[in-house]
Amino acid sequence: MEWWTVLGGLVAGLSIAVVTAPVGVSGAVFLLPVQLSVFGVPNPAVTPTNLLFNLVAGPGALWRHNRTGVLHGPLTRRLVTGTVPGVVLGATMRVFALPGPGVFRLLIAALLLPLGLWLCARTLRPAPARGTGAATAADGPPSSSVTVLALAVGIVGGIYGIGGGSLLGPILVGRGLPVALVAPAALASTFVTSVVGAITFALLSTVSGGEAAPDWLLGLACGVGGLLGGYLGARLQPRLPETALRLLLGALATAIGALYVVQAAR
Repeated sequence: MEWWTVLGGLVAGLSIAVVTAPVGVSGAVFLLPVQLSVFGVPNPAVTPTNLLFNLVAGPGALWRHNRTGVLHGPLTRRLVTGTVPGVVLGATMRVFALPGPGVFRLLIAALLLPLGLWLCARTLRPAPARGTGAATAADGPPSSSVTVLALAVGIVGGIYGIGGGSLLGPILVGRGLPVALVAPAALASTFVTSVVGAITFALLSTVSGGEAAPDWLLGLACGVGGLLGGYLGARLQPRLPETALRLLLGALATAIGALYVVQAAR
């Protein structure tokens, strides 16, 4: 039923984005299992549908973060430089090499389980500070390592439909960078690579029988919800306890990853 799809997508997108946006995650990493299990989006259409969510939802949080000026900093450029070519490679692999739901569920679990455990571990035992000077925070890790990491994550993000920034954010925060620096850059990277990934999937759908086309109604509904939720989450970031949010994200990722391990084993 179309009304259920629209209403359910709006609620799902808004709820997820409110929680994830404050720490620089678009929410697509948690929306994908909802698409598979609740809305029944088929493979591989679920991946471009997730990218469509990022396209519509991204500007809400970015508009709020843009006031800090971090969106135009060197970290954002390094992430985009790596994730853009990576997401093209990942999208191609997703359509032609990984179409089966069993393999896809294992991939979800392999991504979410370590991500969730890392988030929880880094929250309970924070990494040592990298420095207190403004230059250190602005420069971040060496540019070459960030770009290589972004390329690898972009490939995985293209396969998974998360744009890459949702994985880069937790990794960089785990390396000691402040959330205030990482969150805007990770969200910007997710948005840019989602644009490229969506275009890639649209082109691939012309040579794969249309199976790679997104579920437009659901993707747009979730995106509108995410647009509102992302704006609210970014606006509430200074007022929310960061430790509690990180633990919640880690717990969600771990639980969803464990669920898909069980389902894939059946």
